[in-house]
Amino acid sequence: MLHKPKGVEVTRPKTGDGKTANPHNVYSFLPPEFHSEGWVPVGRLDKDSTGLLIFVREGFLVKLLQTPQNIEKTYEVWVKGHLKPEHLEKLLVGVRSPIGILKAKAISIMGLVGPNCLVKVVLDEGKNRHIRRMFRGLRDDKPNKLFKALDLTRVSIGPIGLDIEPGQWRFLSERESEALLKTVRKHKP
Repeated sequence: MLHKPKGVEVTRPKTGDGKTANPHNVYSFLPPEFHSEGWVPVGRLDKDSTGLLIFVREGFLVKLLQTPQNIEKTYEVWVKGHLKPEHLEKLLVGVRSPIGILKAKAISIMGLVGPNCLVKVVLDEGKNRHIRRMFRGLRDDKPNKLFKALDLTRVSIGPIGLDIEPGQWRFLSERESEALLKTVRKHKP
């Protein structure tokens, strides 16, 4: 697992033609053998997001972890604007976006600071920029006032919680690996 810092891309170190891709990618925080041995990140976080990434080598596990509804991912998100209960309900039902209807499995307000709100969002699917687009699709009571996800951190994937500092990595313990497998096997078709 890796705690992806802000500004880092979830890309491979080399492009298909052997040219070096962006040198500031997630593999720059891992030992070189992670890339050469075929470890791949499950899921993505955009460049502006931080948080938990899990790397695996087994293709079946990549598929299980990336299949919608197989595993919950939890995020802490700072949002510009104050969310009200009716906004939370809309996020649970679904918000229109350019890529379709986006919704949260669960959402709760953790706190307010000035004009911003800290929320906990649980997803069981993950479309491109899902959370950012979901909040952008909401409207505030004030005319033409939109909500905006300012800062986004993935704090857990299933039973695996983020417990390391940005830029740090570690192997999952045997107990964590078993719990992760047990979680995704519950949802295996």
